[in-house]
Amino acid sequence: MTENNHYKVIIIGSGPAGFTAALYTGRANLNPLMFEGMQPGGQLTITTEVENYPGFEHGIQGPELMDIMRKQAQRFGAKSVYQEITEVDFSRRPFVLKSYDEIYTADAVIVSTGASARLLGIESENKFMGYGVSACATCDGFFFKGLKILVVGGGDTAMEEANYLTKFASEVTVVHRRDEFRASKIMLDRAKKNPKIKFLMNKVIKEVIGKDENGRKSMTGVILRDTKDNSTSQVEADGLFIAIGHKPNTDLFKGILDMDETGYLKVKAGSTYTNIEGVFAAGDVADKTYRQAISAAGTGCMAAIDAERWLEAQE
Repeated sequence: MTENNHYKVIIIGSGPAGFTAALYTGRANLNPLMFEGMQPGGQLTITTEVENYPGFEHGIQGPELMDIMRKQAQRFGAKSVYQEITEVDFSRRPFVLKSYDEIYTADAVIVSTGASARLLGIESENKFMGYGVSACATCDGFFFKGLKILVVGGGDTAMEEANYLTKFASEVTVVHRRDEFRASKIMLDRAKKNPKIKFLMNKVIKEVIGKDENGRKSMTGVILRDTKDNSTSQVEADGLFIAIGHKPNTDLFKGILDMDETGYLKVKAGSTYTNIEGVFAAGDVADKTYRQAISAAGTGCMAAIDAERWLEAQE
């Protein structure tokens, strides 16, 4: 290990939270190092059109927005490394972080590893992701005005997304693999009372079907499999929203940082402080409620300011 691998601030993860934290710590002359991981730019890199990020009147492509944020942070001295952190030791200071065969040390660490939408795990879902298939109703619902939509899931998230999508869609059908729901009674009742929502029970998505003409892709429907008799049927739909939950990317910190029962990092109220002094959390990794690019960026700013002030206090 060399002195060259020591940084005042290391940011684990990119996306709006990581890039904003890098921008603020960069402008504070802390020369941050950011590990962008396996999905540089985070979840927004699989989102096509982003219309709800302030400052872009006509919308912007997700990957382009992330690239702009990255360049802005780099302009102020932030460095990006396209590697994953595989191990951390927060029991001593400076903190020790391992990436493949290199060891790094940091005075402060900002965790912005984000969360991943749980997906169905079928090939056709990836093919039409961003072209009819989505894992975020608040991000993409607007694009489905007057269209037919399917929502997959049986919990509160699915009911919430189905209700939200009726603001735009002509019809929303909830597809669930069992004959009863995990959703709370209040959320389920609300969905059942909504005249635009229908239900398809004991069904799973076998395949997403659509058109791919000259590189222009669009989903046209799905093939469903009945979980009781294995029969298949085809349903026409313009969109498919996957609402089977999110998984925070926190496996690396198990037993080290405090998390809730679903794995989201816990932070002290009104701050980004984790249970370990000098380690801060920003973005979806600590937010199971909002999960928006703008709220992630906001907590990235908070984490940078918290880290800067904490480092000053140490000196």
